[in-house]
Amino acid sequence: MTGADWATAVLLPLGAAFAFVGTVGLVRFPTLLGRVHAATKPDTVGLVLILAGAAFQLPDIRVAAWLGLAALFQFLTVPVLAQTLGRVAYSRGEVKTELLVADELADAVELSREKGEEGAQS
Repeated sequence: MTGADWATAVLLPLGAAFAFVGTVGLVRFPTLLGRVHAATKPDTVGLVLILAGAAFQLPDIRVAAWLGLAALFQFLTVPVLAQTLGRVAYSRGEVKTELLVADELADAVELSREKGEEGAQS
């Protein structure tokens, strides 16, 4: 068994474990924001680990670069999707604000409203 085989043998199950933990969190977390977090963070790490494990089995580094590109795309799009989904849910009142430790978005919304009222009075 080569070093690449060992790396694959470690990375693939580790990535699958991260994906499984994300799935369990998606089912078990009670709030929307918790579910969004569980659906994005561990699944992104899990996918990257699985792609890295698969890359060790490819014959050419140029082919493995495509897997790196897929991982980069995942890192660029999933956090943006989660943040956008969270803001939409917050703006529609789907988020239980009493469960939040800090609500910086409420402060930003209030500041925006105050600025809008000042502009309307001018």
